[in-house]
Amino acid sequence: MTEEEVKLNYITPAIEEAGWTKKQMRMEYSITAGKIVVRDNVAKRLPKMKADYVLFYKENLPLAVVEAKDNTHRVGDGMQQALEYAEKLDVRFVFTSNGDNFLFHDRKLGTERIIELDEFPSPENLFNQEYESDLELYPDLKKIINEPYYFGEETFSPRYYQRIAINKTVEAIAKGQKRVLLVMATGTGKT
Repeated sequence: MTEEEVKLNYITPAIEEAGWTKKQMRMEYSITAGKIVVRDNVAKRLPKMKADYVLFYKENLPLAVVEAKDNTHRVGDGMQQALEYAEKLDVRFVFTSNGDNFLFHDRKLGTERIIELDEFPSPENLFNQEYESDLELYPDLKKIINEPYYFGEETFSPRYYQRIAINKTVEAIAKGQKRVLLVMATGTGKT
C-alpha cells in the first residue's frame, strides 16, 4: 500500500477512534515555507516542511505530530523526520506508523514504545500527560490555556514560532509568574 492508502485505511481511522475530531487533525500541515537557497545570482526556495498530521487539542495548542510511511517501511522509519517537525512546533508527543501499529515517542521523557492502532491516545489523555504536574498546582491553567486567541477581521494566524511564544507567555501568566519578559519586533500585533 502507498503512504496515502495507509493514512486513509489505518492511521486516520485509528486517530478518529481515539476521539480526535476532524477539526483537531491537520493533515499535510505546513510548518515552514521552505528554505531559500541562493547560488550565484539565482534564488530558489526548497520544498515546504510539511508534517503528515499535527494533532491539536484546541486551535492553537498542538499536542502531537504523526508521520506516516507506506507499508514497505518499518514502523519507526519516519521518526527522525517527525522529531524534527515536533522540535520546530515545540510538541512533546511524536508518532510514526506504517499502518501495522504506532511507534510512540515522548520527547520530554525520552521514551519510545510500540502501541497498537486501537491504543492511540485521546486528546484528553495527551493534554493531561503534557500538563499533568501543572494542572494540580495551577487549577485555572486548563481554563486559561483553552481560551481562544483573539483574531480581528484583518489578522493572520500566527506562524509556528509566534504561536509558541504566545502559548509560553499565557502558560507563564497562568502559573502566576509575576514578571514575563517579551521581546517582540515592531508590527507583530502586540496589542
